[in-house]
Amino acid sequence: MTFDRRTLLGTALALPVAAATGAEAQPRGGMTPWPPAEHFRLWPGKAPGAPARLPTPRPEMSGDPKRPELWMRGTADPIVAVYRPARPDGRAVLSIPGGGYGFVSLENEGIDVASVLNPLGITVFVLSYRLPGDGWADRADVPLQDAQRAMRLIRANAVRYGIDAAKLGVLGFSAGGHLAAALTVGHDDRVYAPIDAADRQSARPAWSGLVYAVTSLSKPGLRSGSADNLLGPDPTPETRRRYDTPDRVTTGTPPLFLVHAMDDPLVPLEQSLDLLAAARAAKVPVEAHFYEKGGHGFGAKHLPESAPGRGWPELYDTWVRTHLP
Repeated sequence: MTFDRRTLLGTALALPVAAATGAEAQPRGGMTPWPPAEHFRLWPGKAPGAPARLPTPRPEMSGDPKRPELWMRGTADPIVAVYRPARPDGRAVLSIPGGGYGFVSLENEGIDVASVLNPLGITVFVLSYRLPGDGWADRADVPLQDAQRAMRLIRANAVRYGIDAAKLGVLGFSAGGHLAAALTVGHDDRVYAPIDAADRQSARPAWSGLVYAVTSLSKPGLRSGSADNLLGPDPTPETRRRYDTPDRVTTGTPPLFLVHAMDDPLVPLEQSLDLLAAARAAKVPVEAHFYEKGGHGFGAKHLPESAPGRGWPELYDTWVRTHLP
């Protein structure tokens, strides 16, 4: 069964487990192969706050019926997929797909992102994170637990992946953009107990790219379902404040790169404008690209070749080079 993404959004030191052979699992029934040959688990045992009955992974081809893509629900054992460029330059990015915290848009905002950034020399790590509504304890912190752990494991294994640990950024989309923003301002938040040496690594991104990102869960006009899915029915005021990211921007926040279409029907442009204003007030380096048209969920490839917004990955690449440590 296929669904339009807008409809659903309005309502939803670990080592690689496989060598980098370049091969992938064979697709079955038209499914996009997942995971790729090289990937690693985030947690050595059960993830933090595991329910007595773990969710069942439910990958599906969904979205636009004319161009179905891989979505994931029910993740019990979160992983990071590794996509290496032919000519790596030491830069790396953790790509965090969106899905309103009700599913994870692995293909459009993960696999496709790697296919665009790899030729530019960037190693891409795609995060398949747990969803807060699947029965985990401390539901609001579950995605951030996975994002922090992913950053620390990537840095702990930087030599293995052929990257510079100081040149690791984050790139998030929609609700994944909210998670990337939460990581950006809350990389030091104690959301899980350290479990091994990797957790001594920093989870701070060197830079943050946020594409049609949710930034505040309290701002009126948000229609993505992200707030309800992340926070649940009765969040504490402290939890809500912690995940309203513009208010947490400080002079120590990493540089920000913002992309948004002004006709986005789900995540209003004001979500990016508020973060832009907060960054400027704190004198955080920030660059923003706002497109007249583009809607929501265009990822790295879902705009026509002639659309101005199609070129944002190259702009991101150029901008990242100006902010290398």
